[in-house]
Amino acid sequence: MTTFKRHRVLTEQAADAAVDQACRMLRLPTIRAQFPELAEAAARDQMSYRGFLAELLMAECDDRARRRSERRIKAAAFPREKSLRAFDFDANPSVDPAVIHTLATCEWVKKGMPLCLIGDSGTGKSHLLIALGTEAAMAGYRVRYTLATKLVNELVEAADEKVLTKTIARYGRVDLLCIDELGYMELDRRGAELLFQVLTEREEKNSVAIASNESFSGWTKTFTDPRLCAAIVDRLTFGGNLIQTGTDSYRLAITQARAAAHNTAR
Repeated sequence: MTTFKRHRVLTEQAADAAVDQACRMLRLPTIRAQFPELAEAAARDQMSYRGFLAELLMAECDDRARRRSERRIKAAAFPREKSLRAFDFDANPSVDPAVIHTLATCEWVKKGMPLCLIGDSGTGKSHLLIALGTEAAMAGYRVRYTLATKLVNELVEAADEKVLTKTIARYGRVDLLCIDELGYMELDRRGAELLFQVLTEREEKNSVAIASNESFSGWTKTFTDPRLCAAIVDRLTFGGNLIQTGTDSYRLAITQARAAAHNTAR
């Protein structure tokens, strides 16, 4: 049985120094930083030893969870910060807030289901894609964001350098792969086939979320082989969620409203 030597005669200054040293050794930066403030609050509130210890440990756990979320969000490589809180549902009535907030629970990511965001430019597709990806990262899932053309170019280079299997496996490991701007540019057959391999690697195991300005009927302009196009659509829709963000650019509407307000003010 392990026994601990108890230091009964430490002065407050010595105790503070001992706590600081112990936190360094045990790698508890939050307790080290917050100990003086929490100790004063505990004395002021006449908190029990157990209560004080619980406060210290919970502060460390909360801060570690926050840092893990920040690392996952950074690893996702989002091009900019977007949140559901900042999405203007009133400006885009095509998007149902209840559906989006249900998706924010990330149950679909847990089940490995796909998500498709379809709509014209300026309707909030990328905003929702990044915001829902951020929610997944905060919930503990590994997320990766990429543009469709960037992903295809990376796959082509990997194939040329004989590291395609490794690259596809890397994309296969993340819990949620967010592919933005799918449909903006035509992909040759080789690029489309490589993208199909990534989707097949993830099928019914890990989630894929895409944002596209083209309805599925127009995807033959991106994927020129009809059979391959049908197979890709099947991979991205089977058992998944489809959100149509509409045709009216709410970004343009907001810009026009601001301009009108500025002119009125003048």
